[in-house]
Amino acid sequence: MNILITNDDGINSEGIYALAKEFIKEGSIIVSAPDRQRSACSHSITMGRPLFAKRKSFFDLDCSAYAISGTPVDCVKLAYERFSDGKIDAVISGINDGENLGTDVLYSGTVSAAIEGALLGIPSIAVSLLRGDCKRDYSAAAHCARGIFKKFISQKFNPDILLNVNVPSCDEKNIKGFLATTLGTMKYTNNYQEEKDADGNTYFLLAGEVVKVENGRSTDIFAAQNNYVSITPMHFELTRFDYLQKIKEWDMHF
Repeated sequence: MNILITNDDGINSEGIYALAKEFIKEGSIIVSAPDRQRSACSHSITMGRPLFAKRKSFFDLDCSAYAISGTPVDCVKLAYERFSDGKIDAVISGINDGENLGTDVLYSGTVSAAIEGALLGIPSIAVSLLRGDCKRDYSAAAHCARGIFKKFISQKFNPDILLNVNVPSCDEKNIKGFLATTLGTMKYTNNYQEEKDADGNTYFLLAGEVVKVENGRSTDIFAAQNNYVSITPMHFELTRFDYLQKIKEWDMHF
């Protein structure tokens, strides 16, 4: 099995190493990840400028690894087209430093890399490790992700389905199990703080706090708040089919 490992925290992050170290037990791995931190870049790709790929050693693992100057989606596309001859059997993205829950998946480079895998018809999983008071164990989260992966592959889901997995940051013995979840809702007080650089130019820094939203027991946010691993099956189809007929009935002429 040929497995592509990627992320949005950068190729030197602790999370991607833990993931690669665990998944190399499943077959041959290729690591294709950003050469620097690229969090919250969503599904963006590099166009109109060069995309650099530097082959490098990857910690103590025997695998092909590439540091890419672009986004996580660039990393998946480039690995598929140029580094593997299209012979990728799975895409595993992570382990993200922090949660990717609810509507935040729309901003996530980690999740977008897995979506790109699904667009290519490849079974894909995004894995994130929540922040918390405990010391986080990336190795335990990677082991959990591999167990989910093995079950996912054995079930033969449609290849355009991806899984978004969030692992609690508590001690492994305190994880209550897993929940199959829906995406919840995340809201923030978006506070753009105005600053000046050394030349007197104005710039803004995004800050703010999480706004409490009531999320039901079926959501990934509830699972995260209650020490469950959340597993959310996702698809890139965003159409609200229940509204199509209403729009078809509009009386408009152009």
